[in-house]
Amino acid sequence: MSGFKPREIAEWIRRSGGAPSLDGADPIGHHLYIAKHHPEVAAAARWYLEPVDYLTMCFTGVASASPASMTGSWLIDTRSSNPTSYDPLLISMAGIDGSKLPPLSPFGSVVGTISPIVAEELGLPVGASVVTGQPDLHSAVYGAGAVMVGEAHMAISTSGWISAPTTKKKTDIVRQVATVPGIGDGNYLIANNHETAGLCLSWLRDLLGGEVGFDDLTELASSSAPGAGGVFFTPWLNGERSPIADRRARGGFHNLSLQTTQADLVRAVMEGVAFNNLWLHQAVEKFTKGRVDDIRMIGGGAQSDLWCQIHADVMDRTIEQVADPLYCGLRGAALVAAVALGEVQLHELRGLVPLRETYRPDPAARSVYQTMFKEFPKLYSSQKRFFHRMNK
Repeated sequence: MSGFKPREIAEWIRRSGGAPSLDGADPIGHHLYIAKHHPEVAAAARWYLEPVDYLTMCFTGVASASPASMTGSWLIDTRSSNPTSYDPLLISMAGIDGSKLPPLSPFGSVVGTISPIVAEELGLPVGASVVTGQPDLHSAVYGAGAVMVGEAHMAISTSGWISAPTTKKKTDIVRQVATVPGIGDGNYLIANNHETAGLCLSWLRDLLGGEVGFDDLTELASSSAPGAGGVFFTPWLNGERSPIADRRARGGFHNLSLQTTQADLVRAVMEGVAFNNLWLHQAVEKFTKGRVDDIRMIGGGAQSDLWCQIHADVMDRTIEQVADPLYCGLRGAALVAAVALGEVQLHELRGLVPLRETYRPDPAARSVYQTMFKEFPKLYSSQKRFFHRMNK
């Protein structure tokens, strides 16, 4: 958090749970950039909208946002789990024009009805209700059916995270874990992020020529025993956020030998992502002060039975593979609408989301991974200065 005055950063965290990024990669940075470098655009703009809120306005003609969609703006006092307005002090500290911020609607509420022109163009019923847009985290919670307090899910998508609803606003600035406005009355969602998760396997596939399918990669990895012949892969290909915040960190293969096979390399990538998730999961359990188990796994990476089993073995937790995990966000969007319209209740969602398979830790593999993981965080600490020298 260097670059912030101590009192300033404390106020941001106390009120909103986090703070604007110093590299400008968030809404406040975008607002300030436009105001400084494109003043004519700033003068002509009526609203600054997040993409999901822009789409909502396109459908309804109504400018709106929700505490969920505006989480990354850090402009809402989230000490209340159901905030209804922006915080004037945070707006002042950010130095932006608060009059251009869209009005807030409760998450998962009906904003309006679809305009006739849009309905005709898309073939939708005139008068259909339009619900607030939702960020990927909130859609994933619904799509995984992990909506009640303590019910966890883990995303292995391009990036990745581990989340669960909780009842308290909290921030761990050391491990970069926080809570954001949640999905029901009186709760929050645990928020954290890995810069690269499933993307690591895609990256490896491209290195191998891009013609090998993911199923073929998984089959190849399965021919390597747990531990990948002693090879480690660190998946920090684009820096990292949680549980270490270091944009200069980089990935790599470690402990290669002349005996290392292509199968070992593929399996090492899959295991490295799982080791990184265990590292994050430990931070999440410190955050919640309790065991987080029966984790629903979603995202493109969750399509791999092998990767699900590797996570169960590495993390020593039960992994529940959601059916059609690649489309979890789409399922979640539909379920948000269903709840908003009163068709289903939140407590019914877990039973409405089908599971494909459940994976439990294998003791033999668990023993191998337990020994290996002891070395994983040390690979970062031993290379941290190197990363900073090489990636200024």
